[in-house]
Amino acid sequence: MQRTSEVSVDNRPANPTTPDRLLIIQIPCYNEEETLPEVVADLPRTLPGVGRIELLVIDDGSSDATVEVARRCGVHHVVSHGFNRGLAAAYQTGIDTALRLGADVIVNTDGDHQYPGDRIGDLIAPVVAGKADLVVGDRQPHTLQHFTPTKRLLQWLGSWVVRVASGTQVPDATSGFRALSREAALRQIVLTRFSYTLETIIQAGKKGLRVAHIPIVVNPTTRPSRLLKSNWSFVQRQAITILRIYMLYEPLRTFLLLATPSLLAGSFLLARFLYFYFTLQTYSGRHIQSVLIGGTLIIVGFLIVVVGILADISATQRALLEELLYRQRKAELERAHSGKSG
Repeated sequence: MQRTSEVSVDNRPANPTTPDRLLIIQIPCYNEEETLPEVVADLPRTLPGVGRIELLVIDDGSSDATVEVARRCGVHHVVSHGFNRGLAAAYQTGIDTALRLGADVIVNTDGDHQYPGDRIGDLIAPVVAGKADLVVGDRQPHTLQHFTPTKRLLQWLGSWVVRVASGTQVPDATSGFRALSREAALRQIVLTRFSYTLETIIQAGKKGLRVAHIPIVVNPTTRPSRLLKSNWSFVQRQAITILRIYMLYEPLRTFLLLATPSLLAGSFLLARFLYFYFTLQTYSGRHIQSVLIGGTLIIVGFLIVVVGILADISATQRALLEELLYRQRKAELERAHSGKSG
């Protein structure tokens, strides 16, 4: 069972010179008692275009003093998982909590102080200006000295696949430093358990949200990545995530691609048999294996296409359900905040 608590420890008034827009900076944490004070100290307290800035820590079942450190550092809100549920779940908990708190803009950073807090103003600028719904901080992985050549190649390849799958132009798809509009947050649902980074970009692209990016320079690393056990494990998990999400949003195209090799091979074998037959180079019993194998491959290909059609119908129903969920979430939040204001 999830254990949650919210702690309000800072009642700084809104900056009267800026719009009454609430920015919530969320920080997913798992045993980050040592680096969290640096993260909080690096975050801005006022920014152009927002009237209030509040900090939210998502404690993902930490066994150290992360929660106590967050409170001492003046974090406005703390939400705790009763056990470690993973980065993707912590991210989604943060998004849901920020929406309930009335956030107009949400920034996601990390608890190990990888991302530069002084770039948050640049990160939210396109969202505040109404030019983007999601902005991702590009770490420029090809310049990172602590990345091995293999990891740089994998990062580039993964980001390229995500760009193709999502129709966006984000050069660093695995970056967790990002800003979201309220609209983007309402439409976002994280389904995977490993990481949210690739999935949310593909979702944004398929849902027609405006996605932008800005270059950033990351801080020196303080510890090894907890997500990256090995390059092979990372590739496996991210590849499965990309394929799964792409199949959710483009099922017919995916199954047509899967069926194409079978249909082409089957057609080639049947054409081969017909060629020998009409040129009188075959006789009873000869080349019959081409007919059997070719016919089987074509049947398999057509079955895959049929599955794709059924999956496409299911995807249409899922899109309707997502729209209903979006409207329900939006209505519930509007009722909650109208009740508070009343």
